[in-house]
Amino acid sequence: MKAVVFHEYGDPDVLRYEDVDTPTPGAGQVRVRVAATTFNGVDANIRAGFMQEPMPLTLPHIPGLDVAGTVDALGDDVRGLEVGDQVIGFLPFVADGASAEYVIAPADGLAPAPTTIPLGDAAALPLVGLTAWQALFEHARLTAGQRILIVGAGGAVGGYAVQLAKAAGAHVSATASPRSREQLTEQGADEVIDHTTTEVADAVDEPVDVLLNLAPITPEQFATLARRVRDGGVVVSTTVWMPAPADEQRGVRGIDLFVRSDAAQLAELVARVDRGELTVDIAERVALGDLPSIHRRAADGDVAGKVVVLAPTA
Repeated sequence: MKAVVFHEYGDPDVLRYEDVDTPTPGAGQVRVRVAATTFNGVDANIRAGFMQEPMPLTLPHIPGLDVAGTVDALGDDVRGLEVGDQVIGFLPFVADGASAEYVIAPADGLAPAPTTIPLGDAAALPLVGLTAWQALFEHARLTAGQRILIVGAGGAVGGYAVQLAKAAGAHVSATASPRSREQLTEQGADEVIDHTTTEVADAVDEPVDVLLNLAPITPEQFATLARRVRDGGVVVSTTVWMPAPADEQRGVRGIDLFVRSDAAQLAELVARVDRGELTVDIAERVALGDLPSIHRRAADGDVAGKVVVLAPTA
């Protein structure tokens, strides 16, 4: 089968589009004929070798944490899935990923794919959708009537976070550049703060219950924004290299989010997509063989929004 592989850590040039053996599922696993995977920022960090300590890999490695595709073969002891089922999932960080024609996936980590959007497009949901869900509802415990500030809402996680927070009945303030204003407003943001021209903390005219940071801001900016969180509130951050600031005296919790696979949560996200309550936004669709060029463009800051990477068709 065809796959994108890196045999050593390094810059995007270590990625190779080549022939590799088709994998065989073990107990509790299925083989998925890949329709699509995606590019995530963490893919570049893993490829560059920045994540070796928390995510030790066996090289060579196939990247691609998201998968959408069709079950092609079943391992032993698999229940609830059949050959031909269309599924999506968030794959283990340290296993070979879905930048290939076929991938092995834990059966218990997969959810039925949405039926109202193309199967390949559904690859844009798992990692970023689960990140938004876990940030809002597991860690922030967001409820109706609360106020939330989402910093860096113009990215892929931010779009889901805005939609989910608004659906939960929260008042949503979002920071983004001007190019994202219209989309975030359509997704439900009550106000969009242009971080390129405005000091965000000054623009927040009322304390918030939840601060969700999705952007590479400075520690000083983060601390200033955290002071806009009301007593007893929570700060959640996906920028795990910079700890979320807490304030014990005010009862403000600081949480660093490490997303995990959860098939039940993913199934709920799928159900919302199929009910028309959650929009899957895609910036680009590229062929699998073009994935190295996406890594190069991302290194140059030239990738915005979610990129879906389509596997070759039979």
